[in-house]
Amino acid sequence: MPFTTKKPAFLLPEIASDKVRLPDNLPNDVAALKALLHAQQAAHEVAMKSAVDAAVEAAVEAAVAIAVNTVKREAQERLHRMIEQLILARHRQFGSSSEQSSSQARLFDEAEVLAKSSTDEQDLAPIPSTESAATAPAEKKPRGKRAPLSAELERIEIVHDVPEDERTCPCGTAMVEIGQDISEQLDIVPMQIRVLRHIRKRYGCPGSVHVPVTAVLPPQPLPKTNASPDFLAMLLTVKFVDGQPISRFAKVLERFHAPVPEQTLGRWVIGSATLLQPLLNLARDSLLAGSFIHIDETVVQVLKEKDKAPTSQSYMWVQAGGLPDKPVVIFDYDPSRSGKVPVRLLHDYRGYLMTDAYDGYNQLAQTEGIERLVCWAHVRRRFVEAVKVQPKGKRGRADEAVELIRKLYRIESEHKDATPELRLQARQELSLPVLAKIHAWLDKTQPAAAPKSALGTALTYLRNCWPMLIRYTERGDLPIDNNRCENAIRPFVIGRKAWLFSDTVAGANSSAIIYSLVETAKANGLEPYLWLRRVLRELPAAKTVEDVEALLPWNCRSQQLMEN
Repeated sequence: MPFTTKKPAFLLPEIASDKVRLPDNLPNDVAALKALLHAQQAAHEVAMKSAVDAAVEAAVEAAVAIAVNTVKREAQERLHRMIEQLILARHRQFGSSSEQSSSQARLFDEAEVLAKSSTDEQDLAPIPSTESAATAPAEKKPRGKRAPLSAELERIEIVHDVPEDERTCPCGTAMVEIGQDISEQLDIVPMQIRVLRHIRKRYGCPGSVHVPVTAVLPPQPLPKTNASPDFLAMLLTVKFVDGQPISRFAKVLERFHAPVPEQTLGRWVIGSATLLQPLLNLARDSLLAGSFIHIDETVVQVLKEKDKAPTSQSYMWVQAGGLPDKPVVIFDYDPSRSGKVPVRLLHDYRGYLMTDAYDGYNQLAQTEGIERLVCWAHVRRRFVEAVKVQPKGKRGRADEAVELIRKLYRIESEHKDATPELRLQARQELSLPVLAKIHAWLDKTQPAAAPKSALGTALTYLRNCWPMLIRYTERGDLPIDNNRCENAIRPFVIGRKAWLFSDTVAGANSSAIIYSLVETAKANGLEPYLWLRRVLRELPAAKTVEDVEALLPWNCRSQQLMEN
């Protein structure tokens, strides 16, 4: 029988038949036949080896070609992603809506730094014995388009009368008043710094038999200091509402001939936060009583954090929610961004939770009684970025997504003042069909998009979050996005540009307390300074929980706060 070599079927070569064909006339001699057979076998093996080598070489060339094409395609995709990232980076830096980076020097969150480096004696600010120089008049603002001035502003009437010698008519008759023309100017009185002298009357027995009696000084927010409640309210407003570092406020005080050391101001900030803690505790109870909570986190650096490098990042976790008529914003500091933090903060909460797609919320979302929502604004943001990297002037698939999402927001805008019942009806009748179109568009578009491109990552984000994105349509009072929380974070981010760091954990926690309360006051429609002024005047005298509750922002009215 002919000799064969076993090879896998896909490697068997085709061998030319003339190279292995036997002669037509075979010899009858056994030895000659053996020799012929051996020769034939050797020829067959040579032909087989040559054919196998050729097949292997062809297979290697094909594999190399496939690998080259794969590498080329991956390189093209990577280059495309890099170009997209470059376009987005340039847009963030130079685009019309981007915030230019500040060239301001990097400063510490100096309240705790200055407080720590000071002594108890520095709790008293030096008060000049001479009167301050007269302040300069306020500069007038340039005239432009003017909105009506608020009715809450104090009105000072300045009457301009016609001179008596001009009140006689040309006919000789004395003129009478028939009306008046009124115009209003916005005026400003520069900050007034003054000294409050508390004079406590003392009475004694004429015969000096009994101990004298002295009038009691009303409870003060920081008893061992000479800072008034109103001064502290302004200090906290300047730092935590206006985002000004303590060093700048100290320069303002010095300009008005009332210098207060920065260390002293820092101690007063930390002391005020401690005083305000009971209000924060009650506000947190109201937060947990709501049917849904927004949550997000932002970075903050703390230089003296145990087991962490000074350059590492820590976090402010921000929650917004509460009852409909009692909105609350809470800041909490934590060195970690792990999923254990939201569990610690909201372990007693049961209701809906609005988040972004960060995996750190998964553990909390798995708690029984917590239903997770995901923000549509985050989805839209990704498709907007995909639009930015498209060829200029051309409409692409990302534009289609943005337009569909815009329809969802248009429905929300048209029904923002509706009752939850009517809003639920609108979502069921109008929003669900749009959501169905978005999902159908997703199924059609995703297979054709490069997974790691701007469009591909936006599609993947949409796909992964879909079950949590559509849950807002279950009720009429649920939010469609997490903008409420992001808006609450913004003042902190703006302030962080001025001070950038917290020195200690205690300082970060103090900042969290004050940011929580001023943002909650703003959420309730109050002017932060006026509310802080009332709180710091009355909180030291509070003796019961009811006394403290009366000072919560939703229990205060703007008109009452304006009364001195």
